[in-house]
Amino acid sequence: QVHLVESGGGLVQAGDSLRLSCAASGRSVGSHAMGWFRQDPGKEREFVAAITWNGAVTNYADSVKGRFTISKDNARNRVYLQMNALKPEDTAVYYCAANWIYSDLTSNTKNIWGEGTLVTVSS
Repeated sequence: QVHLVESGGGLVQAGDSLRLSCAASGRSVGSHAMGWFRQDPGKEREFVAAITWNGAVTNYADSVKGRFTISKDNARNRVYLQMNALKPEDTAVYYCAANWIYSDLTSNTKNIWGEGTLVTVSS
């Protein structure tokens, strides 16, 4: 079983940058596709970014393309989300996700979740 712990959230101003980190532990964690989702209160959890187990392929939601970058460090069992040019609409709880299958990860099918970290962007 994979265990995920997010960190790096906080309160920033519009235009600022923030880097989220996800520490992964457990069996075969390096073989999992990893990703980030976010959720506003009262809304569904939405896909933000994903990366294959070897880092060869990445995908992003249209709303964050060009501003966010996902990366994976298998040696340290960590996944990062670099967020630049933050906007107030990026405010949400950000969740790290893991899945054996990349397409299942991006479609939010049986993902393994962390507990989330709150990002608040003030205008």
